[in-house]
Amino acid sequence: MKITVSAIKADIGGIGGHTRPSDELVQTVRDFVNKNGKGILIDNYVGYTGDDIHIIMTHTLGVENEQIHKLAWDAFTEGTTVAKEQGLYGAGQDLLKDSFSGNVKGMGPGVAEIEMDERPSEVFCVFAADKTEPGAYNFPFWRMFVDTGSNTGLIINEELAHGVIFRIMDVMTGKIADLKLWNEKPELEAALMYPGRYVVHSILSHQGEQIVSCSTDRLHNIAGTYVGKDDPIAIVRTQKNFPATEEAGSAFNDPHIVAGNTRGSHHMPFMPVALNSPASLNYSIPIVSCLLFSMHNGKLTGPHDGFGTADWDYQRRLASERAMVLRVQGFIHPATLVPDELEYNKGYETRMSKLNDKFK
Repeated sequence: MKITVSAIKADIGGIGGHTRPSDELVQTVRDFVNKNGKGILIDNYVGYTGDDIHIIMTHTLGVENEQIHKLAWDAFTEGTTVAKEQGLYGAGQDLLKDSFSGNVKGMGPGVAEIEMDERPSEVFCVFAADKTEPGAYNFPFWRMFVDTGSNTGLIINEELAHGVIFRIMDVMTGKIADLKLWNEKPELEAALMYPGRYVVHSILSHQGEQIVSCSTDRLHNIAGTYVGKDDPIAIVRTQKNFPATEEAGSAFNDPHIVAGNTRGSHHMPFMPVALNSPASLNYSIPIVSCLLFSMHNGKLTGPHDGFGTADWDYQRRLASERAMVLRVQGFIHPATLVPDELEYNKGYETRMSKLNDKFK
C-alpha cells in the first residue's frame, strides 16, 4: 500500500505582529482537520513555527489530491475567521485567492508531499521554516547529499555513494532541471549558489525513489507585491539507504546566512529552534524547526523535537551572534538584499525615483 505524506503550511495570523498564532487559532485548525479529515486521512498533526501553522497529513490518495488540498485550504479559511475575530496581525495573509480551485499550489500555502512505498520502519523529518525564502534549504540539502565533509554516510552507504538526483526549480520561470550526481555536480552547485532563484524542489535516489520534497512557491510572484516571506516546508525521509536522521539534522549546524527576516529584506542566519517556537523580535531572525516522525501503515508516532536537545542551544547562540554582526551593518548591503530581491521593492523604487530626479 502506498502512503502519501502531505505537509501544508500557511501564515493566517499572529499575536501582536508576525510572532505566533494564538492557541485558539491553532486549535481551530486542529479541530477542523480532525472533524473533516475522517474517512480521508489516516493520521495528522497540527503545529506551528513562528507565525506559520503546518498541517502534516497521511493518506492513500497520492500527491496533489484535491480532497487533501481542499481540507487544508478550508482549515486555514476557518482559522482565518478566528484570526480576524481576535484581531490577529496578517489574518489570512497567505490565502492569496478568493476561493479554492482544486490545488493549493499557487494559492499561497506552501506544500511538500511524498508518495512512498512505506518501509517496515518508515521515518522522516519535517523541516518547517519561518521568515525566510524557499532556497533556505539549498545549503543544508547540499550538505546532506553532496558534502562528505558534513555527511560521512555519502562514503559509507552504498546507495548514497551512487549519488542522487536533484530536481532544481527556477522559481522565476517554474521550469525544473534534473541534475544527477556525480557527473552534474558543477551544474548543481552553480544553481545552488543563488537560492533566490534556483531552489531544491525534490531529491530522488539514483533508482528514482523520492527522498525529499520541498515547497517552492514565492508569494511575491503570486501576489505581485510583498505579503510576507515564503517560509518553506520540507519532508526528508531518513535512515537505511537515505541519510541517517542525525546526518540530516546536523546539516543545520553552523547556521548559514539566508534571505528574509523583517520585511523580507535582509540577510540573517538560519536559527534551529524547538517545536512550536514563536518568531523572535530580534529583527525576526529566520528560524527552522525539525519534527521527527515514525510511521507504520500511515499512523504517526511523534513528533519528536529534533532541535530541542541542549546541544542546539549552542547553535542558537552562534546564530544570535551572527545576526548581531549583520544588524550592525544596518541598511547597507550585504546586510540588506539587492534591489531585485527586496520584498518591499516598490518602496525602494519610489525612493530611487526621487533620487534619480536629483541627478543632473
